[in-house]
Amino acid sequence: MGRRSLDVVDLTELFVHWEAGRSQVQIAESLGLDRKTVRKYLAPAVEEGLVPGGPPVGEAVWAQRIAGWFPELSDARVRQVTWPAIEAHRDYIVEQLKDGVTVSTVSARLIAERGLTASRSSVRRWIVANLAEHAARSRASVPRGPVPPGSEAQIDYGKLGSWVDAATGTRHTIWAFVMVLACSRMMFVRPVIRLDQTSWCESHVEAFRFFGGAPARLVPDNLKTGVDRPDLYDPRINRAYAELATHYGVIADPARAFKPKDKPRVERAMPYVRDSFWRGRSFTSLAQMQAAALVWCRQVAGVRSHSGLDGASPASVFEAVEREALAPLPVNDFVLATWFTGKVGVDCHVKVGKALYSVPWRLLGQQVHARAAGSIVQVLHQGKVVASTHARLLKGRATDFEHYPPEKIAFHMRTPAWCRRQAENIGPATAAVIEELMTVNAIHRLRSAQGIIGLAGRPGVGNARLEAACDRALTVGDPSYRTIKGILAAGTETPSPATPTAAASTSAFLRGPDELLA
Repeated sequence: MGRRSLDVVDLTELFVHWEAGRSQVQIAESLGLDRKTVRKYLAPAVEEGLVPGGPPVGEAVWAQRIAGWFPELSDARVRQVTWPAIEAHRDYIVEQLKDGVTVSTVSARLIAERGLTASRSSVRRWIVANLAEHAARSRASVPRGPVPPGSEAQIDYGKLGSWVDAATGTRHTIWAFVMVLACSRMMFVRPVIRLDQTSWCESHVEAFRFFGGAPARLVPDNLKTGVDRPDLYDPRINRAYAELATHYGVIADPARAFKPKDKPRVERAMPYVRDSFWRGRSFTSLAQMQAAALVWCRQVAGVRSHSGLDGASPASVFEAVEREALAPLPVNDFVLATWFTGKVGVDCHVKVGKALYSVPWRLLGQQVHARAAGSIVQVLHQGKVVASTHARLLKGRATDFEHYPPEKIAFHMRTPAWCRRQAENIGPATAAVIEELMTVNAIHRLRSAQGIIGLAGRPGVGNARLEAACDRALTVGDPSYRTIKGILAAGTETPSPATPTAAASTSAFLRGPDELLA
């Protein structure tokens, strides 16, 4: 809706409606005003404690009150107090408008750069009153010429209304995905519940199947489901939408933000879709709704007389010139991939949907992208695949222990079977110690078994000393980690030679008392 200037008469009518007890929504719809505008002008009355209802006070009373609340509307001379200050910048304003600068930008520059104390609204009113030619020039639009067949399709979402699912009793907001071929005005409509990336790409696939081909250029709105960064010269298309465009060999050229004239043929079609297809109809399911939309596109929207086609129907123009101009569909079906962006946590996992997937520990704290297609999930960093061995999960955690630092996962990697194999390589005594530990409770004693095997790698120990220490521990009957470690620390893994003693049958060497005392 364009900007509208209000005067005392307009506001008097507004307050008469409000006094009669009508809601702000009803007043806005009746007078063609925005709800914010209605709320703005009713604010002084509400602050003074006035309430709707009661005996009417008359238009004269309301006009008097309005003159006190909004003096700038009651006397046109008051509105022109700041115009002499604006007049001083006439040449600058004319030069800016000739260069294509918008009125809003001109007023902002006057205030910020040239010290103008007038408001932006005053500048706008001054330009309309004093530079009518330039104001008209900025509002003028050039009608677009004919569009070559098969060259362009315009795409948009439009809200249809609310729908209650009879099976579940749930109320849903229904949106219409609409694609219009710019040449023939042939239209594809698909009702959807969600406006996510999956629905966006699936709707494109169904639209191309409906038309039997793909146009050379797509002009979508700047939705996040298709466009990451809107820009006139360098828009950034999101990864899933870019894959779809590459698969079908089309160019995605999004419309500028807040520029509906970039895709007028789908913008003008939205009220028609809402009125002709949606209103007054009932549907039992979303699938039935989507099937009914296809029938409506062929039998109603496609055969209507279109003023933009000189009275011809979109279907006739489509069959005559545009069907053959569309690019043929690829032989292989498009595999929808969903992309996610996340940061690698301290547990070396990144969230993809409702599941967690491990990535190499060197990417801790880094931003990565994940591509989920079919049953496979690939994690990418700076365009390179860093993890692609996971099966896709609905929820839960998928972990590859090789993604952790080795010292962090020793317990998980050195299983009881691994301990037994290492012990056999060291020697039979070590194998016997490990087997005794693993017999009762392998998981509970796994740390002890790992520690014993790890002693062989310490400086000055080696396999031979550890084997001897285990043999000594078995001999003394205490094959524990603490005992074996103590034996190695004391260096007693090998017994010292025994001191020879006299035989029990040897007679004593006896001497007399004289010789003993001599």
